[in-house]
Amino acid sequence: MADRVTVIGWDGSPLTAAARSALSAATLVAGAAHHLALPEVPPGAERVRLGSLGLAARRIAAHRGTAVVLADGDPGFFGVVRTLRAPEHGLEVEVVPAVSSVAAAFARAGMPWDDARVVVAHARTLRRAVNVCRAHPKVAVLTSPGAGPAELALLLEGVHRTFVVCEELGTVREQVSVLTSDKAADHTWRDPNVVLVIGGPGGTGTSAAPWLMGGEPAGGTERGWAEPEEYGSEGRPGIGQDPTLRAVQLARLGPRTGDLVWDVGSADGTFAVEAARFGAAVIAVDADPAARARTEAAARRHGVLLQTVTGRAPHVLESLPEPDVVRVGAGGVPVVTACADRRPERITTHATTRDEAEAIGSALASGGYTVETRLLQTVGLDPADWSERERSVVFLLTGRRTTGAP
Repeated sequence: MADRVTVIGWDGSPLTAAARSALSAATLVAGAAHHLALPEVPPGAERVRLGSLGLAARRIAAHRGTAVVLADGDPGFFGVVRTLRAPEHGLEVEVVPAVSSVAAAFARAGMPWDDARVVVAHARTLRRAVNVCRAHPKVAVLTSPGAGPAELALLLEGVHRTFVVCEELGTVREQVSVLTSDKAADHTWRDPNVVLVIGGPGGTGTSAAPWLMGGEPAGGTERGWAEPEEYGSEGRPGIGQDPTLRAVQLARLGPRTGDLVWDVGSADGTFAVEAARFGAAVIAVDADPAARARTEAAARRHGVLLQTVTGRAPHVLESLPEPDVVRVGAGGVPVVTACADRRPERITTHATTRDEAEAIGSALASGGYTVETRLLQTVGLDPADWSERERSVVFLLTGRRTTGAP
């Protein structure tokens, strides 16, 4: 086992005295090609090119001598330290940090980043990283080959953002480019790079200083969920817009950061806005242009980001990115069937009659979903005399994708 493992962060600036001292005593040095080419690396040391971190960690653990691992930026921030400290390797790790690539990128842009979200994009997480960029006004994306600025831009189609692309930070080939997201797909970008994705209220960093890293959750200053809203001239919700129904549907779907929620038949946007308050990306769909305007106004009022699409389901759904969870507010069996074909984890909807509920339940079951059906009744009371103000009776249906279903 290695006698000692020192992890040295490198940001392009000269190595510190502590880093040079550790390197001079190293009998094994691991890092990327540009790290292993540094003049401070002892000529007699065994050199390990970092590819698979797990394989490198096992090789370091088996080495008898003093090992040094070189990594870009702060190796404890989405870096190699987590892998090296895994219990199965049994390594004692000392860290000599440098400025992280995220901190350097925001410094190049002249922006604060205590209110930014930071995500890692690679083949398995690219879609979820894009959803965070949809939902939040300031995101730093640590990219990888095949999951870089061009891929982010392609998956953000229809959502306007500003990209600050920082290539090869800390090297003589460093370049910082500022462009709109629709232009990023037309470029070839050099690795490694960091992308700052900026857009929407709060993205410029001019708001009040946050107390929480990453900023408050969307709409985080509000307390409570599924609160009554102002509903048109009558001051009462329409069918399917009851606050209690909305609360149960949110509970069944469980939207979270990294998810994409479809709200099909968004009406006044109350469900879409509340899903966005959980940190999820939301696409609100409705055939009525007035519904789009109401939804966008509600999003501005509550300080959340979401995308609105005007069109008639199910046809308009064909061009939308893959959802994680779906709420169907209108459209019945054809829309539920079209949503099930896209294989989200969960789908929730409502019906006003037993026949409609049975038809929707059958459609979900045929689509490979386990179906939960409940009759949900709520009655609003006047606290002065306990008289009935309003009553809502609906069937609530939730489909959970069956394990192993295609």
